[in-house]
Amino acid sequence: MLIGVPKEIKNHEYRVGLTPDSVREFVNNGHTAIVETNAGSGIGCLDAAYIAAGAEIVDTAAEIFARADMVVKVKEPQANERTMLREDQILFTYLHLAPDAEQTRDLIDSGAVCVAYETVTNTVGGLPLLAPMSQVAGRMSIQAGAHSLEKAHGGEGILLGGVPGVAPAKVTVIGGGVVGENAIQMALGLGADVTVLDRSVDVLDSLNNRFGAALKTVYSSASALEGHVLASDLVVGGVLIKGAAAPKLVTADMVKAMRPGAVLVDVAIDQGGCFETSHATTHADPTYIIDDVVHYCVANMPGAVPRTSTYALNNATLPFGLELANKGYRQALLDNPHLLEGLNVYHGAITYKAVAEDQGYEFVDPSRALAA
Repeated sequence: MLIGVPKEIKNHEYRVGLTPDSVREFVNNGHTAIVETNAGSGIGCLDAAYIAAGAEIVDTAAEIFARADMVVKVKEPQANERTMLREDQILFTYLHLAPDAEQTRDLIDSGAVCVAYETVTNTVGGLPLLAPMSQVAGRMSIQAGAHSLEKAHGGEGILLGGVPGVAPAKVTVIGGGVVGENAIQMALGLGADVTVLDRSVDVLDSLNNRFGAALKTVYSSASALEGHVLASDLVVGGVLIKGAAAPKLVTADMVKAMRPGAVLVDVAIDQGGCFETSHATTHADPTYIIDDVVHYCVANMPGAVPRTSTYALNNATLPFGLELANKGYRQALLDNPHLLEGLNVYHGAITYKAVAEDQGYEFVDPSRALAA
C-alpha cells in the first residue's frame, strides 16, 4: 500500500501524521511512503530523516492526495484538503465530525473511507488513540489556565498555587476521565485547591484513591456543578461522549454569574465544547472574554507541544495503521471490531451512530456496509 503524509495546515499545527520511525515500520512491512516536504519540520524531523527511513519526499499535498492509497494525518482535513480526497481512498486521522456539518458533508461527497482516531476503542471500552492527546491536553489546560489568570491576559491576577499566607486558586475540573485526571495531576502539583465533578461514583472513587485527601471529589448534580463553577477561579471542561457533540454543562447565565477575571478552559471544544459560551479559537488568538470571564478554547491544544504530541500519538496509532495497510481496509475493519468503531464515513454513508444522530443522517451499520 502507498501511504501518504501531508504537512498539517491548521493554524499553528506542527504535529505530523507519521514520524520517521513509523515510516520505517511501514516500509519494513512491505509498503511505500510519500511525505510532503517539511511535513516533520515542526517536530525537528527533517526530510533527510524520512528519506533515511525509506520515504519519498514530494513537493505538494496535492501529490500526496493524488497518489496515496491511505492518507495519514493528525487533524481533520481542512476544506481544500477535502476537495482532494478520492473515492475508496483511506483517510486515517482525527475527524471530530459531530459538531462539524461542513466537514461531514464533504467527506460524504468524497466517497472516501474515513477512519477517525477518536472513536477507535480497546478491549476495556477505552479510546486508545484519543488518550495520548487527552493526556497532553489535560496537562496543558492547567498551564493555559494559569497563564490566563494573569492580569495582563484578562484574568483575576491570581497565582494558581498561591504563596504562604495567600490562598491558592480554586480549580474545578468537570469530568474525571483522561483529560480530567491529567488536569488534576498538574493543578495539584502546582498547589491549587482542586475539586473534580463526575457522574460516575467509580471514577470518583478511583481518583480519590489516586490523589487522596488533596483532591475534593463531588458527584456532578446540577446544583453541585453550578455552585462549584461560580466559586471557581479556573474551570476546566473535560467532558466526553464518544463521537458525539459535547453537552453544554455550563450555561451562559452561569458564566455571567462567575467572578470577573475567572477563566474557562474548554478541552471539549473539538466536540463542540461543554460551555454554552464556547467557540473554537486558535493558538494565534487563543482567548476571548465574555461577561468578564476569560475563555480559552483552542481546538488543537496538543499542537503547541508537537514533538511530545506526535510521538505519543504515533505510539498509539501505528499498530492500527499497519493493520489497515497489511490487510487492506476491508479485511482489517472486519477482523478488528475496535478498529471498526473508528469507521465514521464509508463510500458516502455515515457509519458512526452518534454522528448520524447529531447531524440528522441515516445511520448505516459499518459491518453491513463493508459486507455489501
